[in-house]
Amino acid sequence: KPAGIEDALSDLPLLGLRTFHDVVHHAAQFAAERDWERYHTERNIALALAGEVGELAECFQWKGDGALQLDKEELVHVGEEIADIA
Repeated sequence: KPAGIEDALSDLPLLGLRTFHDVVHHAAQFAAERDWERYHTERNIALALAGEVGELAECFQWKGDGALQLDKEELVHVGEEIADIA
């Protein structure tokens, strides 16, 4: 069974992350420890976001114009792509 967003979110309390501020602070600290801040320019973030949105769009490509029908595996994948964007 592929891990879904619920599985990823279930680990947050173990990291001591209880609020949105905690998550943002943890992500900033994670990036700082790896010296990634120099890559977090407006241009790079915009390009990365465009790429991730493209991956989400692929989930719906070729599905037709009618009502969207996704199976459980596809829904999990969509959730993962949305998490990448968020």
